[in-house]
Amino acid sequence: MIEIADLVKKYKDFELNVSLSIPEGRISGLIGKNGAGKSTTIKAILGLIRKDGGSVKVFGKDPRKLTGEEKQKIGVALAESGFSGYLNADVVAKILKNMYARFDEALFRKRCDEFRLPLNKPIREFSTGMKAKLRVLTALSVNAELLVLDEPTAGLDVEARNEILDMLRKYMEERPETSVLISSHISSDLENLCDDVYLIDGGKLILHEDTDVILSQYAVLKCDEETYPMLDQNYLLKTVKEKFGYRCLTKEKQFFQENYPGLVIERAGIDDLILMLTGGKK
Repeated sequence: MIEIADLVKKYKDFELNVSLSIPEGRISGLIGKNGAGKSTTIKAILGLIRKDGGSVKVFGKDPRKLTGEEKQKIGVALAESGFSGYLNADVVAKILKNMYARFDEALFRKRCDEFRLPLNKPIREFSTGMKAKLRVLTALSVNAELLVLDEPTAGLDVEARNEILDMLRKYMEERPETSVLISSHISSDLENLCDDVYLIDGGKLILHEDTDVILSQYAVLKCDEETYPMLDQNYLLKTVKEKFGYRCLTKEKQFFQENYPGLVIERAGIDDLILMLTGGKK
């Protein structure tokens, strides 16, 4: 669905350089701190910015050369986008019906009811969470073969975030062949949603890993200054000095469990990868 090879986008004080691949039926997360390059990558995929190098292909073509019919196969929710506050969800449904031949009006109205989005209330009177749910629902309702969601849960409380994630899970259960690229700096939201994650830092791709591998094989080790030199350094990905001693990231959790009895070994989630791989001394 998406193939990016050595994409380069240059700004005055920032340069993006990434490669990634999203096959059919895969849910991939694009994670990293704010300003890492996630939104720039998504804009390049959608053909909204001109690249300075590399190749971006969507459905096997440059996104700027997609036909109108091909563009209708893409459902998009951008953090900064949205409908006029003077419209209501009922009018939005009519607009989408005219714009997208694939628009599923029945699904849209059903989900509006499920997620407590009133059809006749002006969008300007919606809460932040309601506006976010409407953006995501709009993307889901066009029966897309590819979903591109940029920070769909940013700035929301836990309840609203969970509702949006539940909306996505339900959609994917019904349409498992759909491909999804979802960016977020709230990486814990993606642990139970994504098949794999791409970690970007400073415009560079520093990790691509299957989510189940992260959750099963990665770990955070905690040790004092006396124990640290005894650890096999070949199996440490990153080390951070702490007041108590050292905190280390490894992909070899089982090795340390078997060979270092008494060592504090904690599960490493996606948040831990971001904190450790974008800092530390190794």
